[in-house]
Amino acid sequence: MKKRIFVLLIAATLYNIKPVQAQTAAYETTIDGVKVIVQPSGNDIVEIQTVIKGGVQNYPATKQGIESIAMSALTECGTLKHDKNSFKNQLDKVSAQVYSGTYKDYSILRMNCIKSDFETVWPLYAEALKEPAFDAKEFARVKQDQINSLKDADSRPDVAINNYANQVAFANRDYAKNPSGTVAILQGLTAEETKAYYKSVFVKSHLTIVIVGDLSKEEIETKVKGLLAGVKAGSPFQLKKSFFRVYKNTFSSEPRELATNYVVGITSGPLPGTPDYNAFQVAMRIFYDRHFLDVRTNNGLSYAPGAQFSNGSTSFAKFSVSTTQPDKYIAVFEKLVDKIKHEGYTADEVKNMKTTYLTSFYYKQETNAAQASSIVANEVIHDNWKRSLTLADDVKKLTPAEVNDAFRKYIGNIVWVYQGDTKKVNPLLYTNGTMGSDNPVSH
Repeated sequence: MKKRIFVLLIAATLYNIKPVQAQTAAYETTIDGVKVIVQPSGNDIVEIQTVIKGGVQNYPATKQGIESIAMSALTECGTLKHDKNSFKNQLDKVSAQVYSGTYKDYSILRMNCIKSDFETVWPLYAEALKEPAFDAKEFARVKQDQINSLKDADSRPDVAINNYANQVAFANRDYAKNPSGTVAILQGLTAEETKAYYKSVFVKSHLTIVIVGDLSKEEIETKVKGLLAGVKAGSPFQLKKSFFRVYKNTFSSEPRELATNYVVGITSGPLPGTPDYNAFQVAMRIFYDRHFLDVRTNNGLSYAPGAQFSNGSTSFAKFSVSTTQPDKYIAVFEKLVDKIKHEGYTADEVKNMKTTYLTSFYYKQETNAAQASSIVANEVIHDNWKRSLTLADDVKKLTPAEVNDAFRKYIGNIVWVYQGDTKKVNPLLYTNGTMGSDNPVSH
């Protein structure tokens, strides 16, 4: 009961408070040609994320997965000074973490420790970035682990359908690439080739460093200068942003022996930095609720229907469902979209979702790691890290008209994909339905 009251109090007061991180003196500086963004934390934790920008834009389709393995190898293959076990033992002694993440638009190496252990952990973190060993034996283990993970993922229908949807919707685009790679490609990668690739992207032009912690400017400058010493400048780099437009409804299918059938639809979304972006985020969150209500509660067609706005250098809206009645689902979906386009969301729906969205945003900003991740995403995707501090005010200003206009503007033709019993689905219902009108956007 206390937790429920706490949540209600936050929702009730949300429009009168400022996010914690906005009250501190976040700043950016440039050190040896690399942007460094610092968010003082007011606590004893230090979170550092070194970003390598580019993601799937950094490599051809024939090498997808190479950046993911390279980033894993930084901590899993040891360094020139510490083998894998010694490296991890040093971190375990102080309960610190150094680990990587690889996404469509960037990769990161993260460091998290107590401030009093910073002098112990920083040298290990710098070693992982600058002096990775890429030991052949350990690399073979890392590669096999990733291959096993890929095989396991393909055996999970929800993962398989999303990979299939990306390949179909983004054919001949960078977003068709899977950052985790494919089994065939990974099997052919060598430690030396992967090490050479890492060196090609670990250059100043691809880097941004985000620090959330209470470190002095002098200490930050000293440590970052040491990290960047000897790192090549690299060729100028700018993450390319591309608008995804669907010119007609399409339907692609793959037969699979599954307990149920899986459907995913992908369509347009606004580019980062455009006026429609925040409005569309709110619109899609309301749509998620309405979609869930119609598909599951009112019609019993699926246990967990989904709808989301996937934001990145290529933004898109995605709808998903697992169902034994795919043809009935598309009828319910189109009726729902048609109703929203004609009637719009109500003022109360928009007001309530803005509050819900911001409450969720604040909850997710409770840790240094979450704050750093938000800064990273906004800097890389929006070219504006300060958006992580101003988002609350930006969302508050949205009007119902702006939210409704954004939904109408981008939800039009859809790329549909299907896996399951192909005898249970009529493709014409997906290609010739009421959604036939094109998105009224032009880029």
